[in-house]
Amino acid sequence: MKLPGFIICAVLACGCAAHPDPIIDKKGVDEEALSQDWVECEAYTEEVAIEMGIAKGSAAGAAVGAISGAIWGDVERGAANGALWGGTASGLDADRERQQIFKRCLALRGYRVLN
Repeated sequence: MKLPGFIICAVLACGCAAHPDPIIDKKGVDEEALSQDWVECEAYTEEVAIEMGIAKGSAAGAAVGAISGAIWGDVERGAANGALWGGTASGLDADRERQQIFKRCLALRGYRVLN
């Protein structure tokens, strides 16, 4: 059970690394204003509760995993695997949502976000 957990952690780390900071076209941009807007937009992303999403995803995954585990004869393993996968998927979804919010915030403030 330790190996799948390690693989999931590695996938999460790669997923976060795959989402770099937004690239802004800086032609005609006031660097001080961008810096201030960057901080303010970043604060909005903190409203996405990644931990809550992971907990809900884990619970749902555990329930589904337990059902499939009951079919295959190992409820505990099925629930554990389901919780791991459900939590991971929810965490990655929340990270993507944070990235979208951040980029949308900058775009709505007039910046040209290139990625």
